[in-house]
Amino acid sequence: MPIACVDFVPVREKQGNGATPEVGLILRQSPFGLVWCHLGGRVLRGETLAGAILRHSRDTLATDVALPPDPQPDYVYQWFPPEIVPDDAPGHGEDPRKHAIGLSFIVALTGEPSPANEALDFAYFPLDTLPDPLWPGTQGLLERLLPGQSVT
Repeated sequence: MPIACVDFVPVREKQGNGATPEVGLILRQSPFGLVWCHLGGRVLRGETLAGAILRHSRDTLATDVALPPDPQPDYVYQWFPPEIVPDDAPGHGEDPRKHAIGLSFIVALTGEPSPANEALDFAYFPLDTLPDPLWPGTQGLLERLLPGQSVT
């Protein structure tokens, strides 16, 4: 059975001429080694989507996220282990640990992030100069969350 997850990406406007959005990513250990990726995780039984986003933000960055009482996803992204990807799967992410449905959000942080637990580091990156390596599927998620932007 797929697992319900929240995926979220802090976004801020870069200052200066030709301002473009910057996305916040964490550096973490993963099944793919040390990678940069978006934030998020499972929604617990009896937990709201807002509650799940806030819990993951506090656990990973020790800060809150600005959210309405009933946030709605900006995109729904699917994650598959490579051995069970259906033939008709649209663009998707790879996660060898689980099949997940990622309710994906663009968010704004309300405080200064301080990486904790799984986050070894946190940084904002312009969309045209994302760090390497990325978790497989993070670039695809960013392309869907921020259409019309050059994501590389």
